[in-house]
Amino acid sequence: MSSRPKVTVVGAGMVGGTVAQMLALRDYADVVLVDIVEGLPQGKSLDLMQVGPLMGFDSNLTGSNGYEETAGSSVVVITSGIARKPGMSRDDLLKTNMGIVGSVTQQVVAASPDAIIIVVSNPLDAMCHVAFDAAGFPRERVIGMAGVLDSARFRTFIAMEAGVSVQDVSAMVLGGHGDTMVPLSRYSTIAGIPITEYLPADRVKAIEDRTANGGAEIVGLLKTGSAYYAPGTSTVEMVDSILLDKKRILPCSVLLQGEYGIEGLFVGVPVKLGAAGLEQIVQLNLTDNESAALKKSASSVQGLVDAMKTLKDSD
Repeated sequence: MSSRPKVTVVGAGMVGGTVAQMLALRDYADVVLVDIVEGLPQGKSLDLMQVGPLMGFDSNLTGSNGYEETAGSSVVVITSGIARKPGMSRDDLLKTNMGIVGSVTQQVVAASPDAIIIVVSNPLDAMCHVAFDAAGFPRERVIGMAGVLDSARFRTFIAMEAGVSVQDVSAMVLGGHGDTMVPLSRYSTIAGIPITEYLPADRVKAIEDRTANGGAEIVGLLKTGSAYYAPGTSTVEMVDSILLDKKRILPCSVLLQGEYGIEGLFVGVPVKLGAAGLEQIVQLNLTDNESAALKKSASSVQGLVDAMKTLKDSD
């Protein structure tokens, strides 16, 4: 019996598979990959186990179509749900994914009542509400992954524009995951220098816009799917911070209870992630414009929450 912590990844698609792969490479946790498609999580897990001798990791990977193997997980990553298909309305997507995420959450919580849940399913902030309601956990243990990915995209574009190493670029993105996100250039730096001093204003604005549409840009190029390498790896950065108790300050979607003047909504803000999950919400001093942009982003999340309530009531 392994004494490593166990991480369950629900959804063995491209994002879930990347999470499992990156976690295995970290070599500190065992991974259970769950999917309703028979053979898919088992096949991916076995394939990844066979990478062990090549990359030198001893993580155990298990594929399952049920939840018995997930029992006692420290962290559960939920990636399940369908991607929005051409011609599909937002309400159709919402309704389908509400059902999937709600049901998955109930099953993982029954097997792992002490787990910390990381939600990756889209629409992200709305699905955090679904998981939070279904889990009955305190807000510290239901956290959405979006800001880490959005910041990674922002950092990538800043480094490309400035011709510097991404290692020296630090970036902050707030708000809901989508085109209303708020890239905070004032708090984004190259080796400590604000990018607003390093790059011309028009270039900064262009990078902010590209970041906000980062997911759509990749969907447009791939044509048959959406991003998975960066989303999967962003999720693992959060798992690292929790399971290794690193206390990283990362932008994540959490339930705000008055912070930033926002009440009862999951919105992306900088948080300290450690062994207890959400350990602190970092309150930045925002300008009036930044604050207004964050409130606008929150109101788009509110719109999704209202739409879900309507869909629920109409059942």
